[in-house]
Amino acid sequence: MDSATFKELPILGILRGIRPEWVEPLAGAIEVAGLHAVEITMNTPDAGKLIGAMVKAAGKRLTVGAGTVLDMRSLQEALDAGAAFIVSPVIVEDVVAHCVKNKIPVFPGALTPQEIYKAWRCGATMVKVFPSGVFGPKYFTEIKGPFADIELLACGGVTPQNMPDYFASGASAVAFGASVFRKEWLASGDFANIEKAVSAFIDAYES
Repeated sequence: MDSATFKELPILGILRGIRPEWVEPLAGAIEVAGLHAVEITMNTPDAGKLIGAMVKAAGKRLTVGAGTVLDMRSLQEALDAGAAFIVSPVIVEDVVAHCVKNKIPVFPGALTPQEIYKAWRCGATMVKVFPSGVFGPKYFTEIKGPFADIELLACGGVTPQNMPDYFASGASAVAFGASVFRKEWLASGDFANIEKAVSAFIDAYES
């Protein structure tokens, strides 16, 4: 992942618990909607195989990364599968250090000011503020006061309706997951509704 390219459309989709048969139609729906980056979480069964399949299905049109990377074993599995960036819900120092050393974009998770500062000092590309919805956009305004230079990614509770508030409050990027990639839509093969839901985020950002 090129960080500058990501910032052109700083919206990240999170895929968790998906099945192999959903990979190709998901890739198609996401691409048609116009999203440029998705992660597949490493606590999804056969995550490495799914990442590899998504990379193959999407080609160069979609950047695929790995989420919920909590140790070096899952990091290596993700990278071997072709993951282009790494996301975690917390700060895993050896994972971040490896990514920084090898110039792999990394988004460690944090919530408190101390955690956010530590993640940035460790070399985060952006700090994933999770769960953002607990405090809302105003929290980002407060964090950016002392930490004006820290890049923040809002994750948890972000909607097309409140997304502009997050950006206005200092977020550099946002992420969404289960609210768009709904279990019932996936199970029924309703990829058209998934495409519409993804498009709603992009439309809100571009409007």
